[in-house]
Amino acid sequence: MKRTIATLIAGLFATAAFAQTPAPAPTTTPDSATPPAVAKAEAAHDKQKTKAGMAKAKHHKKAEAKVEKKDAAADTTAPAATK
Repeated sequence: MKRTIATLIAGLFATAAFAQTPAPAPTTTPDSATPPAVAKAEAAHDKQKTKAGMAKAKHHKKAEAKVEKKDAAADTTAPAATK
């Protein structure tokens, strides 16, 4: 039992040591070795990803407004019902 606990504690220390090691920073600037077609495809992908994120935010905003409208309607009818 002591050996098992010691192994678990040693594993936690090893995990903590690896978790603190910083990851290498990715290069964001296209270098001369990158073909123009690849750079163009990456730019298009980033643009599409941004566009999808904007659509998702718009949808979330609409849904939130709908919920707030329902809550406001429920709040105005609730006090009248309790009187």
